[in-house]
Amino acid sequence: MPYRWTDTEGQTMEAPRSEAAPLPDQLHLWPYRSLPRKGFVFFIGATVVMVSLPLLSLLGHVELWGLLPFIALAIAGVWWAISHSYRTGEVLEVLTFNGPDLHLIRHEPGKPSRDWAANPHWVQADLHGKGGPVEAYLTLRGGPREVEIGAFLTPEERRQLHRELVIRLAAARAPVAP
Repeated sequence: MPYRWTDTEGQTMEAPRSEAAPLPDQLHLWPYRSLPRKGFVFFIGATVVMVSLPLLSLLGHVELWGLLPFIALAIAGVWWAISHSYRTGEVLEVLTFNGPDLHLIRHEPGKPSRDWAANPHWVQADLHGKGGPVEAYLTLRGGPREVEIGAFLTPEERRQLHRELVIRLAAARAPVAP
């Protein structure tokens, strides 16, 4: 899943802590990438090879020089489009549980970071089945406003995240034993 629970030392946890924890937990969310960087390099290389194969028959002919700029432009266009997709998809949401504070920061490329803070005692995770911009729309309500979280996740991932957030918010509300 394109999200991960960690503790303060950066150690990955399988799920949120079910008991109130003295150490803060963090939830990192990011959009899923179906084409990793290694796959990008392979795809561009395969595209160059496939486009170059028909050009082998034109070796030694003047027509080759007429086609090369268009072939280079097509490959550059594919490179730019995929690179642009990577840049615009570099969204990161970080939700931090730190004692009496709950803090959500959304980092997007080319935009200033947006943050939201509230007391976890008053925060509620809401899963809207219908009426939201996406199916199974997940929001956090509390403090001065309601904010979305994980809008780039699939509906099933948002449902799973909702269950985990409800558990973690309940643990944050529980009184800490002395």
